[in-house]
Amino acid sequence: MDVKTISEVITNQGFPIALSILLIFRIDRFMQEIVTAQKEGYRQVLENTKEIHNTITNLNQQNREYYSLRFAEVQKELTGMKVELGSPR
Repeated sequence: MDVKTISEVITNQGFPIALSILLIFRIDRFMQEIVTAQKEGYRQVLENTKEIHNTITNLNQQNREYYSLRFAEVQKELTGMKVELGSPR
């Protein structure tokens, strides 16, 4: 084989192989960045979901306390009305 034949073989087959390897490494790096971004997105969604859950739980507790207090007040009013109605007899 002479130098011309060797350079043609390298040019015709080496360049596409080198280009393919380069593209594979670039795609791999891009995929790693996508996976990292996806994990960060999942972490943020989970964090926000926890915050929403805590807020809803807190609001439910406040509602229970409010309606429990309101129910006690209504019971006292009804008891007072019974006493007033029962007194005249």
